[in-house]
Amino acid sequence: MTKLNTEHPSLSVSIASQLDPEPARRLIVLVPCLEADLTAVTQRVWELASASGAHIKFLSLCNDKLQEPSLRRRLATMSASVSDGNVSAEAEVISGRNWVEAVKARKQAGDMVVCCAEQRAGFLQKPLSQILQSDLDVPLYILSGLYPQNDSPSNWITRAAAWIGFIVIILGFFLLQVKISHLPKDWIITLQVLTTSVEFWLIWVWNNALK
Repeated sequence: MTKLNTEHPSLSVSIASQLDPEPARRLIVLVPCLEADLTAVTQRVWELASASGAHIKFLSLCNDKLQEPSLRRRLATMSASVSDGNVSAEAEVISGRNWVEAVKARKQAGDMVVCCAEQRAGFLQKPLSQILQSDLDVPLYILSGLYPQNDSPSNWITRAAAWIGFIVIILGFFLLQVKISHLPKDWIITLQVLTTSVEFWLIWVWNNALK
């Protein structure tokens, strides 16, 4: 991963890509939670777009209808602050939790994704940049030093809910397979294979629902 110096002492930058970075046609900026101060990010994104002539698309996820109006206002403010004669910007709020699916649905050839190193996703709260690097073939521009990486109560609640869900699925299917073991032998193997397949499918669905 190539480290780049910037003019912002509190904001470090890295580019993660298999190829040498080229001027992007569009910057897809993943906007995190409302608590983060994105002033430095907005300024850095404007500098990138101004230098390369790229269009900016601010993208955010929201599952809370009460927070959605505030999030839309925030993205509108960010769009207005970077828009001038040389730079154009738009904003979109998507309902959901899965950043990978959201980016896949919006990315186009020549796009570069911009995210913050402190953004986390999934039931294990992995860095979003790592998830995007492993699941997407797209140039990634990572901004770090944005805000502290302290775990918030909401993160702990999300992790607890995730582990409870996994435990319930595994325990439920374990008890089901114990009952299956008492059935006639002709049915045991077929039912065990079927229930195991359903178990892995539910784990996959639960994991993706929490991204």
